[in-house]
Amino acid sequence: MSGALVGLLLGMGLVLVLLPPSARASRTARPGAVRRRLDAAGLPDVAPVRLVLTCAGAGAAGLVLMLVVSGSVVVASTFGVLASALPALALGRRASARRRARTGVWPDAVDDLASAVRAGMSLPEAVSALAERGPSALRPAFARFAAEHRVTGAFGPSLDHLKAELADPVGDRVIEALRLAREVGGTELGRLLRTLSAVLREDARTRAELEARQAWAVNAARLAVAAPWATLALLSMRPGAVSAYDSAAGALVLAIAGVLSAVAYVVMRRIGRLPVDERVLA
Repeated sequence: MSGALVGLLLGMGLVLVLLPPSARASRTARPGAVRRRLDAAGLPDVAPVRLVLTCAGAGAAGLVLMLVVSGSVVVASTFGVLASALPALALGRRASARRRARTGVWPDAVDDLASAVRAGMSLPEAVSALAERGPSALRPAFARFAAEHRVTGAFGPSLDHLKAELADPVGDRVIEALRLAREVGGTELGRLLRTLSAVLREDARTRAELEARQAWAVNAARLAVAAPWATLALLSMRPGAVSAYDSAAGALVLAIAGVLSAVAYVVMRRIGRLPVDERVLA
C-alpha cells in the first residue's frame, strides 16, 4: 500500500513536470487566465470549471482503464494522472492551431479593410463587410459584430466584444487602430492598414518557413519522450510484467524516468519555441 501511495505521488509530480508551462498555467492560474486560454482556443462558451471536470474525468477513466489492463495500482495511478493532463494539452494545441490559422489570414482581412476605407465606406460598414467577404476563419466573429452594431449602433462596445471574441494580438492592434481613427479622425488610416498588412504578411511568411524547418526535429523529440511511456503501456498488457512497479523501488524507477523525460521535454520546447505576440492591448 505504501508503494501505491508513493507511486501515485510520484506520478502526479511527473505530470506536473511534464506539462508545458501553458498547460500548467491553465490548471493552476487564476480563473481569468483560464478564461483567456479558453477564449484563445475558440471556446468562449465553455466555463473554466468544465475544463477542470473534464481533466478529472479523463484522469479517472485512464486510472480505471490501466488498473483493469495492468492490475498495478502504481502504474494505473501514473497513467491516470497523465490522462488528466490530456484535455489541457489538447486545449493548448487547439489554441496554437487557431493562432497559426489566423496569422495567415489577417493580412487579407486588413487588405479588405483598407480597400473598403479607400472606397469611401464608413468604419462600421467596412468592419461589418468582413462578415461576407473576409477570410472564412474570421467571418463568424465579424458577423456577430455586424449584428450587434445593427442592434445597438454603438461602435466602441461592439469593437470591445469583437476583440474579446477574437482574442488575438493582431486583431487587438487592428481594432485599436480602427477605434483611434473613429475617435480622432484623420486621413492616414488607409496607409496605416496597408503598411500593417505588408508587415503581417512578411511575418507570417517568415514564421511559416521557420516552423516547417523545425517541425521534423520537434516531432522527433516528442516521439522520443513518449516512447518509454508507450512501452510501459504495452508491457502493462502482459499479466505480471509490471508487478515490479508495485514496490518503492519500482516507483523510484518511474520517478527517475519521469525526471529524465521532463528535462528532455522542457529542453525540446525551449529550443523549438518561436516568439509569440502578447496581447498588450487586451
